[in-house]
Amino acid sequence: MDMNTVEKLLTTTRSVRKRLDLDREVPLDAVKSCLEMAIQAPTGSNSQQWRYLVITDPEKRKAIADLYSRSFKLYAKESAAAAPKLPPTDPRSQRMMKVVTSAVYLAENLHRVPMFIITLLEGRVEKADVLAQASFYGSSLPAAWSLMMALRANGLGSAWTTLHLRYEKEAAGILGIPDHYTQTCLLPVAYFKGEDFRPAKRVPVEQLTYLDSWGEKLW
Repeated sequence: MDMNTVEKLLTTTRSVRKRLDLDREVPLDAVKSCLEMAIQAPTGSNSQQWRYLVITDPEKRKAIADLYSRSFKLYAKESAAAAPKLPPTDPRSQRMMKVVTSAVYLAENLHRVPMFIITLLEGRVEKADVLAQASFYGSSLPAAWSLMMALRANGLGSAWTTLHLRYEKEAAGILGIPDHYTQTCLLPVAYFKGEDFRPAKRVPVEQLTYLDSWGEKLW
């Protein structure tokens, strides 16, 4: 493998919000190959129970975006109440503000994004134990991340979002989703504006990784 290409893809697949091109249509064929790559991801017991709902209809996008906006307003209030009080000069405060403005932008403009992809899994686990839930969602996350990387490689941006799930049943009614399917995330999809993305600033891996026992530094 060309590790330079692999490294660039893995380190520059961003959650794209402000840089989504809201005025450029995304052809259905543009995402078909991305979905074909995504479903090569592993699933528990090789069950392959994922499904993908691609939404381009303006009225349905608006209806789902309205649910998202309602949920975002509640989320924003909850987050503001729980957020630590930091001085404006604190780097953490600046990072938080950048994320907040990006999230607000998406909530206000989601209905304008030309395509949504909702990822689903067959089954329900809301009343199941941690093991069952982890196994269940573990059959969705790898494929969804593969899809986001495939979109990135094809000049398309996306962002993992879940806020509409506060009103999952209403969304299912709008889209005709059967009761025995679980929506796992919503990806707004559009071509991205600008030339490229940079790797994000992260806490050094040395501070995040332990060896054999919690707290035992590996490096």
